[in-house]
Amino acid sequence: MDAITLSLSGLLPFTLYFTLSLVSLLVFKVLYTKITPHDEWRLIKEEQSTAAAWAFGGAIIGYSIAVAGAAANSLGVVDFVIWAVVALVAQLVAFAIVRFGFMPRIVERIEQDEVPAGIMLCCVSVSIGLLNAACMSY
Repeated sequence: MDAITLSLSGLLPFTLYFTLSLVSLLVFKVLYTKITPHDEWRLIKEEQSTAAAWAFGGAIIGYSIAVAGAAANSLGVVDFVIWAVVALVAQLVAFAIVRFGFMPRIVERIEQDEVPAGIMLCCVSVSIGLLNAACMSY
């Protein structure tokens, strides 16, 4: 019985971090779709855009990887929230770098469902998430 009690003692911290992770993911989704000039949801849901699905899916995965790193390495809830915000900013900066630096026509290309553009943005987003998570392991 002690083993079960010991295992369940982590249930409250798990619930707190998991809930905060889901909330941060929802906040990320809202902010990311507000900041990007194209409407990812419309492109994905109404136009079945593969490029938009790749790009937005990569952003969500990249952010989730970074938030997972924050959860695994945070010193407490406040520390976790701070690093989740840092991860959010990093993903937004990554999009801006791609849009204004490497691929200035990325928005138009995604709107035209050019899959290579969506995959490239996906790969950048996941890469940023991986780097972000690794840098949080202090």
